[in-house]
This record gives sequence, structure tokens and C-alpha cells, in this order.
Amino acid sequence: MYTFSSKLKTFSFVLMAVGLLGIGYGFFTAPKNIQEVEALLAADAHGAHGEGNHEAVAHEAVSGEHAKAEAGKHDVKADAEHQEHLEHVFHQLSNKPWAALYVACIFFMLISLGTLAFYAIQQVAQAGWSPILFRVMQGITAYLPVGSAIFFVILVLCGLHFNHLFIWLDPEVVKHDELIQTKSGFLNFPFWIVRAAVFLAGWNLYRYLSRKNCLAQDEANDNDNYKKNFKISAGFLVFFIVTESIMSWDWIMSIDPHWFSTLFGWYVFASFFVSGITAICMVTIYLKSKGYLEHVNSSHIHDLAKFMFGISVFWTYLWFSQFMLIWYADIPEEITYFITRIQEFRVPFFGAVVMNFVFPILILINTDFKRITWILVMAGIVILLGHYVDFFNMIMPGTVGDQWFIGVPEIASVLFFLGLFIFVAFTALSKAPLVAKNNPFIEESKHFHY
Repeated sequence: MYTFSSKLKTFSFVLMAVGLLGIGYGFFTAPKNIQEVEALLAADAHGAHGEGNHEAVAHEAVSGEHAKAEAGKHDVKADAEHQEHLEHVFHQLSNKPWAALYVACIFFMLISLGTLAFYAIQQVAQAGWSPILFRVMQGITAYLPVGSAIFFVILVLCGLHFNHLFIWLDPEVVKHDELIQTKSGFLNFPFWIVRAAVFLAGWNLYRYLSRKNCLAQDEANDNDNYKKNFKISAGFLVFFIVTESIMSWDWIMSIDPHWFSTLFGWYVFASFFVSGITAICMVTIYLKSKGYLEHVNSSHIHDLAKFMFGISVFWTYLWFSQFMLIWYADIPEEITYFITRIQEFRVPFFGAVVMNFVFPILILINTDFKRITWILVMAGIVILLGHYVDFFNMIMPGTVGDQWFIGVPEIASVLFFLGLFIFVAFTALSKAPLVAKNNPFIEESKHFHY
């Protein structure tokens, strides 16, 4: 049995405490009204405005009464545009702590979902190498109920207009937007939140039943529980592949409701799937370093690293396919999505490609490196950070626009959910033996070598 060390538990509590303080700071310092936004923008542009004012005074002295009259007309229009701009920036800055919380929340929840999908695939494939890692996977997926509950609360708060993450939830926006109106049969809060409840409930139901059957198999004299898991895993994968695509439209793509991509569901899947596999590898290496999982050998680690490498390449294929086709077609409604990210999010946009493709290719393409622990830990950290940045790129441009930066709310949100993830996952690992007994493939897994 694994024992959750006091040091790791304390570390998780510290992360959560620091994260909560930072999240609170982010909400506390967010502007409360347009006047605060105006003062903030004025302070940022004080020097440039000062030069502009001197030029305006000189021009007015030369232009005469006609110029004054014309300036008066323009001033009315300019004031209206300025007010509209201030309201837009106010919504963006108000969204910033919410968006930071949302990115971290969905990212860690989907890590556990990616692990659950990988676990189900191993069950259906009747893989002989992986049963020794089933309890590690189940420990990581134990976070799914907790992450789902927090995420669902955030979705409800979006519907109650605590933020403006999803502009199609604002009746005033929909009233003046014909394109969003055409999608209102699908993008409306009652249908949207019901879909979310069904998706989250279905995923968590499979997680509960599969773990229950796996634990029951430990004490069984036959393979009935294993066969039950095979059947429900097959059903889950069908449910998952449909709901995952719709989830990606509902919770991420609809943040930019004027844009769509037929590859988007696969793209999101590749991102959190490789993150889930990386989490399995990282937790396995940690447990192995503490003297647990004695039957896990370098061949098991090598296979996990191969999946990390392969799915990283798959993610890159989808990234490039989506980008290249839209960029080459040059359709205004589609290309705006990438123009925004290239112009205003250049560093994270291209940085994600380096972290999620270039780095894994250079490191994990070498067979020997796939068996070296410190290299895999380094690669795993970069991959997880890179896919957090990927979700940041998907969500932030549509919620905060050019007002983004990696600040206290973003870092604090990651720390809080990381601490919560560690606490929940390692608590679950301490509740059951780390080896799934009586699995028909467990002996093959224990002696897996190549």
C-alpha cells in the first residue's frame, strides 16, 4: 500500500493556499467600474497623450473657428467611440481573473479525462503491458469528480452573468449579432448547461464503475468483473468520442462564436490526451523513486514515453492542418482567429509549438532517452506547461483580447489546481493496493520486457 507522505501533502496544501490568495488578489485588483479603467489607461498612455495635447493646442490656434466647429462634431463621435472602447476594455480586464481560473480549471480536469480515456483504451485493447499501471491511472482519474464539480459551478456562474467569458450568453450581444442568432438553437444556456451535466455525469459514472469493478476483481475467483470492465469501457469510448467533440465546441470554441473548425474536437483531444499520458508517466516515475511499483521496469516507462512522443506528433499534425488550411483559404471569418493570436499572442502561440512539438521531437525521438528518468521528467514538465499554454491560447484571446499577460491570477490558478490535483490523486492512490490483482494480464504486465 502506498502512504501519502506528509511532505507531499503539506506541499499540496501550500500550493492550494498560495493559489487561493493569488486568485483572491486577482479578483480584488480587477477594475470595478469604467472610471477605474479610464484612469488605468490614462496612466499607461500619459506620455503619449501629453505630446498629443501640445500638438492639438497648436493646431487649434491656427485653424480658427471653422476648425473648432468641425472638431466639436468629431468630439461627439470620438467620445462615443471612446466610451465604447472603455466598456470593451472593462469587460476584458474584468474577465482576466475569471479566464485565468477557467483555463487552469479545465486544463487539470481534462488531464484526468485524458488519463481516463487512455485507461479505457487499454481495457478495450486488452493490452498486456499496462495493467501494472492501472492503479496509477485510477489515482489520477480520481481528480475528475472534484474537477468536474468546480468546473460545473464556473459554467453556472457564466450563465448567471458573473463574467463575460461567453459573449453569446449576453442577450444584448445576441440581439445585435445575426450570426450568433442563427446558432441560438444550440448556443443557449439551458441546453448548454444540460449538455455539460450529461457529459460530466457520464464520464464520472464510467470512472466510478470501472474502478469499482477493478477493485472487485482483486478479490474475485473468476474474470467476471474484468469482462464487465471490457464492455463498459467499449461503451464509454463511444460516448467519449461524441461528447468530447461537443464539449470542445461548447466550452472552448464557443468563446469565439463567429469562428469554427471541423478539426477542433480532435485538436483539443490530442492536447489533453498527451497531457494525461504525461501525467501517468510523471506519477509512475515518482512512485518508482519512492520504492513502490517494483514490477514497473524501464520497458513500461519506455512505452509511456513512446505515447508521449507519438501523440505530440499527432497534436502537431492537427495544429498544422488546422492552421494551414484556414490560412491558405484566407476566408475572413476563419482567418481572424489566427490573426488575433499571431498579432497579439505571438509568444505563447508559437511558443506552444516549440514546447509541444520541437522539444519532444528533439528529446524523445532517441530510444535511449525514453528510459532515462531525469530526461523524461524534464520532457514531461515542458509538455504539460506547453499544453497549458495551448489552452491559454485557445481561451484567452476571446475573453481578454490584447489585455493579457501572465500575472498573479494565471500563476495562482495553476498553483491552486496543481495542489488540489496532487492532494486528490495521491490520496486516492493510498486507498488501494498499487497492483491490480487477478487481472488476467497482470502476470504478463509484471514480466513485460522488450
